[in-house]
Amino acid sequence: MFDLLIKGGTLPDGTVSDIAITGDRIVATGRVEGEARETIDATGDLVSPPFVDPHFHMDATLSYGLPRVNASGTLLEGISLWGELRDIATVDEMIERALTYCDWAASMGLLAIRTHVDTTPDHLRGVEAMLEVRRRVAGYIDLQLVAFPQDGLYRTKTGRDNVLRALDMGVDVVGGIPHFERTMEEGAESMRDLCRIAAERGLRIDVHCDETDDPMSRHVETLAREVTRHGLGGRAAGSHLTSMHSMDNYYVSKLLPLIAESGMNAIPNPLINITLQGRHDTYPKRRGLTRVKEMQAQGITVGWGQDCVLDPWYSLGTADMLDVAFMGLHVAQMTHPQEMSRCFRMVTEDNARIMGLEGYGLKKGDTASLVILDAGNPTEALRLRAERLAVVSKGKVVAHRSRNDARLALSGRPARVRRRQE
Repeated sequence: MFDLLIKGGTLPDGTVSDIAITGDRIVATGRVEGEARETIDATGDLVSPPFVDPHFHMDATLSYGLPRVNASGTLLEGISLWGELRDIATVDEMIERALTYCDWAASMGLLAIRTHVDTTPDHLRGVEAMLEVRRRVAGYIDLQLVAFPQDGLYRTKTGRDNVLRALDMGVDVVGGIPHFERTMEEGAESMRDLCRIAAERGLRIDVHCDETDDPMSRHVETLAREVTRHGLGGRAAGSHLTSMHSMDNYYVSKLLPLIAESGMNAIPNPLINITLQGRHDTYPKRRGLTRVKEMQAQGITVGWGQDCVLDPWYSLGTADMLDVAFMGLHVAQMTHPQEMSRCFRMVTEDNARIMGLEGYGLKKGDTASLVILDAGNPTEALRLRAERLAVVSKGKVVAHRSRNDARLALSGRPARVRRRQE
């Protein structure tokens, strides 16, 4: 007797398969015979591993308008507003907002999130809050925390010490922001320092790197070198990398092989990158998204990140990684069928690889976490931003919705509309 049996779902590779679950594990796939306490008919529906977000700011989420709206829409004003908010927000307020967001995320099939936590203020209330959130959501969301010195590792007197304090408190990942240091030289030194810390502690590192329109912001070069030096490989990631949008092609032709050699990952955040970048331009106006397809051509793992939802930097968002991939598809011009399918993998398998998630997938023995979508394949799921018919986290159904008849519309047969007079 299985606990849960999902019948006839279509996997992202087109395979039709049943999935049997006992406890928190997938125990059988293919054509499965047997009884189950609960059965879900997924015939014709897309069954996917859960969505994964490798870049978010949960300490700030759902705070839009506090202490006031970002009038200029710029990155710098958003950081200034957050600098005010982080010193007045209480631990309980941050926990409440983050838990609300986690409920949104679970309802959308987003079951693993890496969130950067600001370590600048000495009180470290944000760290305290996010550690408690991680504990409370552990039953249904895998939450990784990054020690993120928002104002710079060296720019404040206690910046470096607070990163170490946060790691000692149990934060999972080393973070940084080299382009916010006072000089290019200090930015490069912060990369050497942080990679050394990550290597000594056996931790992952994820750096806000070159989130600027300045083509001379080239800290990713130092990051890649230090990742290679310390053998961090896939445990390292450079987030944003927007300056690469503005770099000349000759320099990038040197840079991309260096990044590929290091084995590090890249995390662009399309919704935010195209909203915040180019604010100082008239026309032509840069949109700031890094060179996604070019990095992928070099064998670099690139994943899409959400970054922000209803906070000082972004006034929209719903915790929907299909929205993120849909925008990334457009801005990166990934419109070939294989590229569109890859955009779906970027918010599932590729992001899971970046976060180092264990037991992720739909094979026998994997963690029983998945999402059933009202679409026939990954491209349809992106086009429709498909309804999540059911979300299963660690063997338990945590969300479900009614069908929206997407399959009828896609088949060429219009869905029957119930008229008001009926």
